[in-house]
Amino acid sequence: MIRRFLRVLKIISVILRYGLDHMAVSELGAPGLAHFIDRVTFWRDISAPRGARLRQALEELGPIFVKFGQVLSTRRDLLPPDVADELARLQDRVPPFPSELAVDQIRRSLGAHPNELFASFEHVPVASASIAQVHFAVLKNGLDVAVKVLRPGVRRSIDEDIELLRIAAGWVERWWADGKRLRPQAVVAEFDKYLHDELDLMREAANASQLRRNFASSSLLMVPEMHWDYCSESVIVMERMRGIPISQTERLIAEGVDLKKLSRDGVEIFFTQVFRDGFFHADMHPGNILVSVDPESFGRYIALDFGIVGTLTDFDKDYLSQNFLAFFRRDYKRVAEAHIESGWAPKETRVDELEAAVRACCEPIFDRPLRDISFGQVLLRLFQTSRRFNVEVQPQLVLLQKTLLNIEGLGRQLDPELDLWKTAKPHLERWMREQVGWRGLLDRLRAEAPRYSQLMPQLPRLVHRALTREAEGGARQDDLLRALVAEQRRTNHLLAVLIYFGGGLLLGVAAVQVVLRWAHWLY
Repeated sequence: MIRRFLRVLKIISVILRYGLDHMAVSELGAPGLAHFIDRVTFWRDISAPRGARLRQALEELGPIFVKFGQVLSTRRDLLPPDVADELARLQDRVPPFPSELAVDQIRRSLGAHPNELFASFEHVPVASASIAQVHFAVLKNGLDVAVKVLRPGVRRSIDEDIELLRIAAGWVERWWADGKRLRPQAVVAEFDKYLHDELDLMREAANASQLRRNFASSSLLMVPEMHWDYCSESVIVMERMRGIPISQTERLIAEGVDLKKLSRDGVEIFFTQVFRDGFFHADMHPGNILVSVDPESFGRYIALDFGIVGTLTDFDKDYLSQNFLAFFRRDYKRVAEAHIESGWAPKETRVDELEAAVRACCEPIFDRPLRDISFGQVLLRLFQTSRRFNVEVQPQLVLLQKTLLNIEGLGRQLDPELDLWKTAKPHLERWMREQVGWRGLLDRLRAEAPRYSQLMPQLPRLVHRALTREAEGGARQDDLLRALVAEQRRTNHLLAVLIYFGGGLLLGVAAVQVVLRWAHWLY
């Protein structure tokens, strides 16, 4: 209790020092109260821009608030542009914790001292963040590995700060006129989920394993292998990856890496993850990406830190692909129709009005190099349009929006002349062909075949039961025939599967004949 009280005092002092109270009162539309606060707190200097003051306050409050600011910066539908831009600059500059604590964490999690587990263990960490830090080691079989250790006490610290954020969000939602629309409690809940997912390092290891499997045959992306015998919720051990940070472009050029090709490969990797797999690395900032310069894997991306990944359903992928292709083709009417058909825009929305609004957002960016385009500004204008037409921003796409902004930053760094639209369009068109064409149909039929093989023997009994139930109820003969047609419609996809399998064609015909004979007998 005392600890929480002291933490609250710390937060209040930071709020006052950086003038966050003044920002809140100004947003509430009470200039008189803001002037009174300024008179009372005459000693402070709040002349800096509000976004910069908010960023500095979060940095002073510690790693959990920094992480919250990073997540909040992705919600450009909720924030003014200047505030969102400042929060996007937040970085994890966290001092490492003592190596003795890391050793103790490894011993408790894996049941042995690092000296017993590894041939060698480097006590000085090579990287430190708000959640964990990384040490290099060598397994007894000679393999070089990286050991990621959860920061001691971080769970308790996170739970306490999350509770304070939850209380503050409740106040904002209750007392701020725009609070309910901004849904601060939902934002905190979303942040809580992502943060606790990151606290389970076994989840991160599983994410890495899935991504590695997805790109096992790829010549574009490398993912470290997890050593599962040395993994737990608090410690994971993975293959040590060697490469040059993607932000160090001068070193890449000196090694002979083609930056233009690297930028195009990055676009292909992203769209492959999104549309082929529906599973994508959602923390693709430069600190988590290396480039290999080894002869065997020269120029390939190396992904690190898999605590945050995004997933998309088939519906999400279909919706996104239709919208992206419509954007690339400048078919804004189709974009508007897709929003209404999906239910994300109200049914009463006029297609022509939404079409015109989307055109105003997107038309200016075409046929321009990436250096002249800000996806952040485009997303902001789209969010403003969404609010005007009451379009719901889908929670499952928040990480995708964040990742798109990361892609923008990487693209600008590697090749300012990159035409993202032309680079991405072939990948989307290929994906659409695979999904809508014969190949997609055959793949889905193969995937559903085991289920249909179980249902097919039950078909005669189910049809007979339905017809018998109708007959016992005194239904007229034409009602029986309509019931039969309805049952046949429900099972048409089963017959299609049988037709797909060569010998199943005769069986399908025989099944139909049997059903028709039963219908004739009942008639």
